[in-house]
Amino acid sequence: MKSYQVPTILCSIIILVSCQRMKKDRLVLEDLPDKSDLPKNVVFILSDDHRYDFMGFTGKVPHLETPHMDKMAREGAHLQNAFVTTSLCSPSRASILTGQFSHHHGVVDNQSLVPDSVIFFPQYLQKTGYNTGFVGKWHMGEHHSGARPGFDYWVSFRGQGVYYNPTLNINGFEKSFKDSAYMTDLLSQYALEFLDRQGGKQPFFLYLSHKGVHSEFYPAERHLDRYEDKSPSYPKTMFPDKVASNEYNYAEVPEWVKKQRYSWHGVDYMYHGAYDFDQFYQRYTETLLSVDESVGLVLQKLEENDLMKNTIVFYMGDNGFSFGEHGLIDKRQAFEESIRVPLLAYGAGVNSAMHITEMVQNIDIGPTILELAGLKTPKNMDGSSFLPILQGEEISWRDRIYYEYFWERPFPQTPTVHAVRTEKYKYIRYHGIWDNNELYDLENDPEETNNLIRSPQHQELAKALNADLWDWLYQTDGLSIPLRRDYGRKIDHKYKGTY
Repeated sequence: MKSYQVPTILCSIIILVSCQRMKKDRLVLEDLPDKSDLPKNVVFILSDDHRYDFMGFTGKVPHLETPHMDKMAREGAHLQNAFVTTSLCSPSRASILTGQFSHHHGVVDNQSLVPDSVIFFPQYLQKTGYNTGFVGKWHMGEHHSGARPGFDYWVSFRGQGVYYNPTLNINGFEKSFKDSAYMTDLLSQYALEFLDRQGGKQPFFLYLSHKGVHSEFYPAERHLDRYEDKSPSYPKTMFPDKVASNEYNYAEVPEWVKKQRYSWHGVDYMYHGAYDFDQFYQRYTETLLSVDESVGLVLQKLEENDLMKNTIVFYMGDNGFSFGEHGLIDKRQAFEESIRVPLLAYGAGVNSAMHITEMVQNIDIGPTILELAGLKTPKNMDGSSFLPILQGEEISWRDRIYYEYFWERPFPQTPTVHAVRTEKYKYIRYHGIWDNNELYDLENDPEETNNLIRSPQHQELAKALNADLWDWLYQTDGLSIPLRRDYGRKIDHKYKGTY
């Protein structure tokens, strides 16, 4: 009889905690001790599908020109190990705004609505007297363009939006643009308008959320064919039949990864044959150019308006993007190119040429910006402020990060994924399929070419990381896989599948 008591008690605790989390959070402010030297203004620039190493200064793509991101890294801080908790647009954006894992805020796919109980960190800023602005892509399952809580100034659009001739909701009034108006340029224009309104005693926060460089990629006309004569650098895991087995242990690659090669998100049948890989790669790099220009315009405006002396600017991607690694494109999986993102910090209080190696995540953005405003991290947030790290302080910090992705009906090739990544190792667990899990020694195998899950000398390590992953799920109330309603079996002729 005693053998059943612990699970029963544990289940009761999990149910109780889950019920508590469903209650509406309270907007409670806790002040930090006065730090008058902190910059009061914050600009957060978010791009879409921008992987961590596609910036000029990294050297990954020799021909790629990102002078303004390069400037931020050279004269500010480059957080080299920045990760998302879920590599998908809506869940990642919700994690940024709430400081919570996906299994807490409930936005587990691109169709899920944001629960009414969720508080976005700009709401705390508003309550302390900040003037807040949101410009750009909201997404997060809600397909209307109207203002969301936490923002005084609002410019956005429905759903995913379009690159050319969009319709924008500008502070409650919809306006349609013509004459090849380009989305990135328009969003930059309204961000600059918001900055032109600042400069008084009231501190401000601007969230500039770009559509670029989301697939399918359409560069600004001025950048079209800029890189027509440039070739991609193909990763060794893109063509397993062309490399030796000691360079890529293809035998231990999970079957779902192998099968996805010939699919919507695979290099052998990209978007069901609609794209050539080289052109796809070219258009991505060309589309990124306007995002970098937008960063430059924001920095220039802050300088012109004498605002940089007490403003800090962050640049981040909402998730990474694969370009041939393991035969895949897109994101969702837990490989490095999918879960790692660019993260730069520049401006007041940030020393030049800081190369920060601590592992930070998108859930840390809200806590960090709140501390810049003199506020403590709310108890309902999972993230932590990395402001002390930016200021060069030595603090106790995490030695691992956790990742989760939940199976989606529209893209059924990728299973539910959980992963834990330390500075040296990564363990990936797949749920609901009979397949290989994965273990990589990132220190000696950064390209994740040799899955060590069956290696005899790594069995204890795999067991320990698996236990650690489950402990994290227990401790953060992540044991339940969120299910979202679908609307029956329907044939989608465009994607040649069902949902």
